[in-house]
Formats: sequence, C-alpha cells, structure tokens
Amino acid sequence: MDVSLTKLPWYGQIGAFVLVCGGAAWAFWNFYASDFNAELAQRQQHLAAIRADVNKGVATARRLPEFQSQVADLERRLDGLKNVLPEQKDVADTLRRMQGLATQSNLTILRFTPAPQKQQAMYQEVPYRISAEGTYHNVGTFFDRVSKFPRIINISEIAIHAKSQADPNATVTAECTATTFVMADGKGGGAPAAPAAR
Repeated sequence: MDVSLTKLPWYGQIGAFVLVCGGAAWAFWNFYASDFNAELAQRQQHLAAIRADVNKGVATARRLPEFQSQVADLERRLDGLKNVLPEQKDVADTLRRMQGLATQSNLTILRFTPAPQKQQAMYQEVPYRISAEGTYHNVGTFFDRVSKFPRIINISEIAIHAKSQADPNATVTAECTATTFVMADGKGGGAPAAPAAR
C-alpha cells in the first residue's frame, strides 16, 4: 500500500505535520529537557546555598574588628585574673607576702606547715597550716589584710587560744589554714617548701 503525504488533503498534511512535531517535542522533553531542568534546578539550589554562605562570611568579616576588640578585652581580663588565680604555683612568693602582712599587723608567724593539696576540676587547692602569736587585735588586722590581698586566699579552721604566760605584745596564739589556689593546667611544679619556723 503506497502511503504518501502528498495524497492527503491539505488539512491532513497539516494534521500529520502537527502530530510529528508534537511527538518530537514530547520525546525532546521526556528524554533530554526534563533531566536538564532537574539538574539546573539542583545547581540553582546549590548556588543559592553558596551565596547564603558567602553572605554569612561577608557579614562575619564586617564584624572582624569588633571580634578583635572583644578578644583583646578578654585577654586583658585574663591577665587580670591570672593575678587572682595564677597558672604557676608561686606559693613561695605568696607566703613571703603573707609574712609581710603578718609583720605589718604586728603578728609573729611561728610556723608554716604544708597540708595535702586537693585537685579540683579547674584548679588546685594549696593549703598551709599557719601558727602565729600576737594580740587578738593583731590577728583580726592580719585577717583583714589577707581579705584584701589580690590573690585568692581562704582562711579556715581558725583556733585562737590565750597564752598561759601573757605578754603585752603576744596575748594569744592563733592557728588557721590558709588555702591559695592555682589553675589546674599550670606549668609549675610542686609547691615549694615552707619557710623555716621562727
């Protein structure tokens, strides 16, 4: 059977042409364009995510001077806190300064005795037993001076006894535990030996 488009009437030829074009458009869409559109949409989504990250980075970069200022401020505060809770165990210096506070308070230190250290999560406790003599007022003045010391020093286990043979400059004997602290990650070694008893 001989089939030719030329034998069809003009509207049949147009209809056949429309069918062939429609089939070609359908095949192009299903086998090529739809995959390309899906890939294009995925890339556009990825590009939008990258642009959002870039915008975040630009916003952060604009705040860099503010962050640098905050870091400098925090470093200054850390340096100030190191005086209160140092990294190294400069207990010998602390004890010498406490001896100076005792002297200023007219209190005589009889003995510094190291006590067992206690390790905590962020810091280490370094306690010393102190025995001293003077007047009751001298002891109170010493404790007041210690409370104003820049380093953290806790005074606990206070025991004050009247001397059996009273002296106008030494009416009581006081014993207490003075505990200072160092940061747990300090690089210093063990606590230094206590000064010799006077």
